[in-house]
Amino acid sequence: MRHKFRDTYLFQVEPTFVRLDKELAARYPDLSRSTIQKYIKAGYVQVAGETVTKASTDVSDMATIALTLPEKQDTSGDTLPILYIDDNVIVVNKPAGVLTHSKGVMNDEFTVADFFRRYTTFGITTNRPGIVHRLDRDTSGVIIGARTDEAAALLKKQFADRTVKKHYTAVVDGVPKLEKAIIDVPIARNPSAPSTFRVDPKGKPALTSYEVMSSNGKQTLVELRPKTGRTHQLRVHMQYIHTPIAGDRVYGSAQSAPRLCLHAHSLELTLPGSHRHTFTAPVPSLFEEMVQ
Repeated sequence: MRHKFRDTYLFQVEPTFVRLDKELAARYPDLSRSTIQKYIKAGYVQVAGETVTKASTDVSDMATIALTLPEKQDTSGDTLPILYIDDNVIVVNKPAGVLTHSKGVMNDEFTVADFFRRYTTFGITTNRPGIVHRLDRDTSGVIIGARTDEAAALLKKQFADRTVKKHYTAVVDGVPKLEKAIIDVPIARNPSAPSTFRVDPKGKPALTSYEVMSSNGKQTLVELRPKTGRTHQLRVHMQYIHTPIAGDRVYGSAQSAPRLCLHAHSLELTLPGSHRHTFTAPVPSLFEEMVQ
């Protein structure tokens, strides 16, 4: 009797190894790779039950990978003083110490953007809802947000075209040599401290006008009008003329005031379907007290 036998072939499938951040990006397409890398570094990712903190770690495409998203702090009870609101925009008086928007996914502190999120449909899927311009964390004062995409487009164009008039009030250490002047010197990022800026002939054009309001001989109350909108422009320019803004721990002395004495006093621009409007936030009483 003849028997027929089937041939049996045994295959060993070799897993494909890729970088951990690339594998997670493929599994979580809604998260950017930079966001994923921050989660990995912070210890929110486990591979086969073990915490891995290096994004470059090679992992199998069949590995068990767990990503546990951090709980976001509840900021629903936090609020900001509203100066104006209509169907298109919202204007608030930002306190010193409040970020305009989150610096990244690991930052869960309350921001202006968190507040705007309750009132806007623009940028709602990002960490910058409603944001069309910004103020430094330690700067207080007027900031405007867009409530719709159409309003955002109009406001952004005005900032880009430099048709927005911005007036700041500040206290500076010392007394400027001239009561009124224009500072016209370019600014660039400081390569030795990338989060800061400095005057640089090869930098971007930056123009600021200032006027002395009052002084006690040691500190001076000034009005500043930036014609351009470079990051840290006012702080760098006032340092350049040897009268840094009081309380500026980066460009001056943190000991000369209890806070950075820079306040966005007024903002003038055109609202959607309307004429020019000027929004004003009262100057902190501390500023006047310091120069008495």
